[in-house]
Order: sequence, then structure tokens, then C-alpha cells
Amino acid sequence: MTMRRTRETTPGTLDSGATGRPSEAPIPGLVLVGTVAAGERLGVVPALRPISVLEGSVLVGRGHGADVALDDERLSREHVRVSHEGGAFRVTDLDSRNGTFVDGARVVGSVTPDAPRVLRIGHTLLLFARDIGPLLGGSVEVRDGLVLGPRLRRTWSDVEIAARAGETLAVVGESGVGKELVARHFHDAGPRRGGPFVAVNCAAIPATIAERLFFGVRRGAYSGADADAEGYVQAAHGGTLFLDELGELDPAVQAKLLRVVETREVLPLGATRARSVHFGVVCAAAQSLREAVAEGAFRTDLYYRIGRPEVYVPSLSERLEDVPWLADAAARACRPDLGLHPLFAEACLGRPWPGNVRELVAEVRRSAHAAVAAGAAVVGDTFLDVHAGMPVAAAATHAGAGAASEARRPVDAAEVEAALRAEQGNVSGAARRLGLHRNQLRRWLASHAPQPEVAPAPPDDEG
Repeated sequence: MTMRRTRETTPGTLDSGATGRPSEAPIPGLVLVGTVAAGERLGVVPALRPISVLEGSVLVGRGHGADVALDDERLSREHVRVSHEGGAFRVTDLDSRNGTFVDGARVVGSVTPDAPRVLRIGHTLLLFARDIGPLLGGSVEVRDGLVLGPRLRRTWSDVEIAARAGETLAVVGESGVGKELVARHFHDAGPRRGGPFVAVNCAAIPATIAERLFFGVRRGAYSGADADAEGYVQAAHGGTLFLDELGELDPAVQAKLLRVVETREVLPLGATRARSVHFGVVCAAAQSLREAVAEGAFRTDLYYRIGRPEVYVPSLSERLEDVPWLADAAARACRPDLGLHPLFAEACLGRPWPGNVRELVAEVRRSAHAAVAAGAAVVGDTFLDVHAGMPVAAAATHAGAGAASEARRPVDAAEVEAALRAEQGNVSGAARRLGLHRNQLRRWLASHAPQPEVAPAPPDDEG
């Protein structure tokens, strides 16, 4: 795979979590994750720059006198000051021209928000992080849509070591984090890379046919078996067998699988002679197999054979710095020049995404296609469904909110004026530039008097 691009961090939070540095004191700070687009491209560009606020405070702005100077024309020379006092962040807006926003709420004066997540100033997005240590000296790589940030890169490194050293790997992580991608990386990084990769969802296999599917069958073994058929084990010969949700497999089949792994021989149903097989095994589960053994949900002997080494895949909430990169890659897969509006990226950063990367990518793609269909140049937050990235229970409480979703976007008057001027007064063109539907912009213009002064407008030919 070829690397699309990489951005190095500059030493200066986000928890260190399972991949952090438990022996070192945390370094509270900010993480720059989105900045203004370069050149002609519209929308925000993903970034990764940890900024320490361990001592004193940090002044962020556009001027050379700022501690962190950013090239965002919507920032004031001295825009915002962020400090970390007594375990909490304090945010002070310095009478900025376009405002300072914490998790979507405008800051008036100084605030000490409870568990803040996203800081938006101008078109720039930063994350509050309790420890930027794990990100220092790291980078983000995008390889054919696969985003490898500093935290996930640690997992990738552990997988490569396991692939070179042995034949088994246990992968632990929430649904949607990409456990199969980890298994494929194990396969590609090891000596069996030229062989087959066979993925099996054990939770979807009925117990009545599990043995036949795994180990194959000889013709005549039972009524209806009119031909020889190989199983997953035979199909994986010379390669890797990936067993997702292995703990859901029938205990009797677990016992036979253990024997196959130990003897490297498989006996199909109805056969009298075993067949030699050689393959690597990757098993995956939402919880550690060691915990499953302790709860009596997994065979102890099978755990000792294939349950080690174990790697943990961090959830999306544990690697928020990757979200703009994932969203950008998903949008550009829809159309290469499609950008993300800062409010869309902010919305993605602010939601919990219980479905993790799988859910985020699917929803961004849906939003991107809706934006393209509407003729928008950027994906605005109005294209993101109100339920996207929300827990099912929380989404249910917002039933009927879809009709009001257009009104939740805080349209900025200065942005509207700039877009109208750039489009010579054409409302449809300005809406595309802002990532809005033209009808929403028309309603906003009608309800905000006086309207921005613009150059004489040519007829709007898009209805």
C-alpha cells in the first residue's frame, strides 16, 4: 500500500489509555487537529500538533506575539488564552472578532468547562487533552483510506512483532474498531502473506453445522452429503484463519479446533484419514479472552494455545485525533476535491460514535454523497444526520428532531457575506461554498435584516 500523506507533530491532551506512558506524569494540553485549507481547496485540512499547557497558559492567535500562531484569517491577533489549573482547563476569549467556542457553545469572558472536548476558533479545531505525551513525536499516515495515528501505530507495531515471532494472535476491541484490519495486517506482515486469508464470523454460525463448516465433509458422511467439501480450516492451509467472536463458537467445536491447532491435522466428517494443515490463527473478541475464561465462557486449554499474545485496538473515543483524518479520507473517497466544513468536523469530533470507525466512515460517506447531490463544494454539518454517532437510546429521545435539523447550524454573518461576495451575489453558489442547502441560506437571509451588502447580483439561475 502507498502512503497518501503524513504530517509530523511538533512537540509542545487525550488520555494515554492502554497505550500510554504509565510511568510518566501526564502533560495536559491542546491538540491541533484541523486547520484552514491550503491553496484552492475548500474546507478544513486534518492536522496533528500537540501543544502543552503544563506550565502557565498558552495564548493562541494569528499574531507573531502569540505562543501558538496559526495562519487562519478568521482569528484575531490575540484570540484565546487556555490554561490548566487544578486539573481543569480554563478558556478565556480575548475579545476575539469571530468568537471562541467550546463544544459548540460560545465563550463569553472566561469559563472552566466540565470535561471539554473540542475548541473551535475561526476555522481551526483543537482537542482538549489530559495527556499529550503519547502524541509527541508521532505522525498520522493515510494508506488507501486506512488512518494510522500515533496510538493505532503502536498496535500495528505490536502486531508486526507477533507476526514475525509466532503463529497466533488475539485481538481485543469494541465493535467497529477494525479488528479484521488488524488480522489482515498480521497476515501480511508474517511468513504466510502469500497464502489465503479466511475470515469467519463465529457468532453467525449455527451450532448444528459448525463442525461441517470448520472441518469439511466427505461424500456420504450423512444424508445429503453428495460431494466432498473442504472446511474453513482446509481453506486456510498455508495462510491465516481469522476467527471473529471466537467465544461464540460451540464448546464441542472449540475442543476439535484445539486438536487441529495442536496436531496440525484435520479430520473431515466421514473421513478415516486426517489431512495435514498449516495455518496461522487470529482470534478476535470485544473483551479479553482471559476474562472470558475466568467467566467460564471460553475453554482454558484453547486460550493457552491461541489466546496469546494479545493486542488491544483503541476505540475511536480513545484516538479522537484521528477523526478528522478518517472523515477527510471518507469524503475524498466520494469526490477527491470535496472538503469538510469546520462545523461538520466539529460535529464529528463531538459525538461519541458507539459504532466506532465503521459508523463514522459510513455516516461521513452518506453525508458526502448528500452534499454532492445538493451541489455543495464542502460537506456542511446540516448534511450529518442528527442521530449519527449517537447511542441508540440517546437518538430515540431526539425522535422528530430531523425536521428541525436545518435550523441547528449556527450560520455566521461574516461567512455569509464573504461567500456572497465571492459568488457575486449568487445565493446557490454561496450555499455550495458554505456547505448549506440553498433554501436554508435563503431562509437565513430572509430572517436576518439588514442583509449583508453585496455587489449587484446576477439572476439566480438555479431556482
